[in-house]
Amino acid sequence: MNEPDFDTPIERSNTDSYKWRKYGPDVIPMWIADMDFASPEPVISALRTRVEHGIFGYPDGLHNFSEDLPDLRSIIVDRMAERYQWEIQPQDIYLLPGVIPGLNMACLEAGRTADVAQSWHENPQAAGVLVQTPVYPPIFQAADTTARLHQEAALERMCDGSYRVDWTAFETAITEQTRLFILCNPHNPVGKVFQQQELERIAEICLQRDLLICSDEIHCDLIYLGNRHIPIASLDADIAARTITLMAPSKTFNLPGLQCAFAIIPNPELRQRFARVGNGLVSWVGILGLAAAQAAYCCGQEWLDRLIPYLEQNRNNLVECIRQELPGIEVGIPASTYLAWLDCRGAGLDGSTPELNPYFFFLEKAGVALHDGEHFGGEGKGFVRLNFACPRSRLIEAMERMKKAITEHSPNSMLMGR
Repeated sequence: MNEPDFDTPIERSNTDSYKWRKYGPDVIPMWIADMDFASPEPVISALRTRVEHGIFGYPDGLHNFSEDLPDLRSIIVDRMAERYQWEIQPQDIYLLPGVIPGLNMACLEAGRTADVAQSWHENPQAAGVLVQTPVYPPIFQAADTTARLHQEAALERMCDGSYRVDWTAFETAITEQTRLFILCNPHNPVGKVFQQQELERIAEICLQRDLLICSDEIHCDLIYLGNRHIPIASLDADIAARTITLMAPSKTFNLPGLQCAFAIIPNPELRQRFARVGNGLVSWVGILGLAAAQAAYCCGQEWLDRLIPYLEQNRNNLVECIRQELPGIEVGIPASTYLAWLDCRGAGLDGSTPELNPYFFFLEKAGVALHDGEHFGGEGKGFVRLNFACPRSRLIEAMERMKKAITEHSPNSMLMGR
């Protein structure tokens, strides 16, 4: 495999990229979570082979798309065993066009369990969905999307910008209506990797309170030195029996536009119920997405082994720049993902008015498009999320722009100009 080039910018402005088309040509987009890197060469080669075949009929998703490689389900089984010491079976895997449909299917299923079936017909919000805020917008919105009762327990922010579980808040948030807990691990946007003790305590509470768990683990391959991802369903058979684990190659290998993901559901009854709520609503996984996933998991590890150190250096440069050169802005060191969670409240950008919303401030004053923290729940007010999965030169330029904006527009000058 050729050495991947992460430093050379690739033009994306005329490629129907949502990330690059949302804002004008003078704006650096660092918001939505896709990388500005070419996918691994084996993936591109596999897609080229499929395209050159010229027939794009319905796939079944069960068998191999390359005669030289195992089928996708077997690849996933081996991957879980090798990376996480988690023994699953091929039949545990349910293919999906994306993690977001899986999140919403889990919410729909949580409202149809036997003990609330009658009340669900009378009031869909009889079933509660618990999330830990701040959290990825589709997770935060999942209860509303599926007409469920939204419940939340805020993570506790520490003085170094890291987060931990507030156990009192978590247990207090669970009520008689709560049916589902959505875990985001690794956590988006704060970059937290949950430790084994935390996962064991979460699992114990969910078992005691009879909750289903939907665990979004899409960032599980993007783990930095000194950290380890543990699927919560791998802890023991009891927790696996009530857990829907969602994964995908999309974040790892930059394949989100190909829409291939999967749920791992060892409990056959739960898997059947999960599949039933998607009948007629959730589409097939496309043939190109399946081919790309197969190639990425089988042949993309060398590329990934080079990507992680590059992202880690980007992360380190970003954190150092923010802490030394952007006064009033605080950031924790993400243990995973390519996303940084910036607390801008100390710079006077507390989100109390549109002018003081850090998203609008950096967009208008710096020409850098970040993700508005308010989309991640109330705890995101005064925050922005920054995607640092880009060539280092682009990251440096964005930070220079942000530094200049902060230096020239202090909180006092902004207030005087209103």
